[in-house]
Amino acid sequence: MQLDPALLSSIAQKVGTPFWFYSAGTLRQRISEIKQVTSDGIQARFAMKSCPATKVLGEMHKAGIWIDAVSGNEMLRAMHAGHAGGQTPPVILYTSDVFRDNALQVVLEKGILPNIGSPGMIGQLAAAGYKGDVSIRVNPGFGHGHVNSCDTGGPSSKHGVWLGDLAAVAKEVEAAGMRVVMLHAHIGSGPRFEELHENLERLAREFAALLPLFPALEGVSLGGGIPHNYRDAASQIPLEPLRQLFARCREILSTAAGRPVRVEIEPGRYFVASSCVLVTRVAEVKATQSNEKGEGATFAMVDAGFVDLVRPAMYGSFHGIDVVPLDGKPRSSAPIVVAGPLCESGDVFTRDDAELLVPRDLPVPAPGDLLVLRDAGAYGYAMSSNYNSIGRAPQVWMEPDGRIELISRRETLEDLLRAEVSETVDL
Repeated sequence: MQLDPALLSSIAQKVGTPFWFYSAGTLRQRISEIKQVTSDGIQARFAMKSCPATKVLGEMHKAGIWIDAVSGNEMLRAMHAGHAGGQTPPVILYTSDVFRDNALQVVLEKGILPNIGSPGMIGQLAAAGYKGDVSIRVNPGFGHGHVNSCDTGGPSSKHGVWLGDLAAVAKEVEAAGMRVVMLHAHIGSGPRFEELHENLERLAREFAALLPLFPALEGVSLGGGIPHNYRDAASQIPLEPLRQLFARCREILSTAAGRPVRVEIEPGRYFVASSCVLVTRVAEVKATQSNEKGEGATFAMVDAGFVDLVRPAMYGSFHGIDVVPLDGKPRSSAPIVVAGPLCESGDVFTRDDAELLVPRDLPVPAPGDLLVLRDAGAYGYAMSSNYNSIGRAPQVWMEPDGRIELISRRETLEDLLRAEVSETVDL
């Protein structure tokens, strides 16, 4: 995403800082790239948990991208953005290991295909009177997230039905009067593209061996996990090998089934990571001195924190950082720690999963400068919170022709207090 310092400054004057800034053109380019590798029986879903903004969901709808939802409200948000309920076809898939809040009710009322990750969910569906089709999320015993805390397959993962239990679960589904029409697994992106390639083909062969258990099977989801390179925007993965890989996986599955089998993928971060940045303002630059406890550091204190972008604090994720000088003059570089305003020592953007402070060589900012955290579209606004009673920052959308739209305003105290009540609970 190309950024115009004058434009960012003008937006900051209008909506304040911090704010989220989306490029519609960048998002549409990523959607187009995925469309090019998903044809001929290969369907893409958007893992909407990564960025559930209505504007983003609307772009997916226009492009024919289906939705993977993980809560009752996500299903309803997808429908609010134009995506159809029902199961013919299953445009919205509900993936979960636990029914929470209104999820079971929405599945029943809107006819959403449930992708069950725990065997007990079968009994809950049956008790609620559900007689439709189901998908089963499988833990195939292997896989790797981009960091260990994001593992989605293997003995340490909470997600899915363990592969060895699948035959018994299939019998439970049949006894409950339901059909399994889809199998699903998500093995993560892993640290290497080669690992993703190897794991996806292995997964397709594992599923092909299971097909005799599921005579009504219509589709197989190979999950998400297409990686995005946060450290080098110019060095993204080649997608053409993925097109060939998806086609080969579909051939493996369809041959084993003796009929066409739909193959699905469900990227999240690949669609949206590069489409959005978080713009914040430098409040102060201060320093500590070295002593017996360690090295001193120079801190650029900004008005965004992990209440806005939690990924660095949660698992040490890397985001590129640009300094936009208020005076427009070039600055010399030095090791800088970028830290936020929250009452937490871990409110630091320049860190990794092992160290609290990892200074970054940046142009030395001055108070009033803008600072841009890049590649914040995936799990940025979606994971923001109201910690310290701070309202979530506004989201701003830019069209390729330069039109600017506010797509969510800054939350106020009234927004935060709206859910608070004083009601007697009659027991």
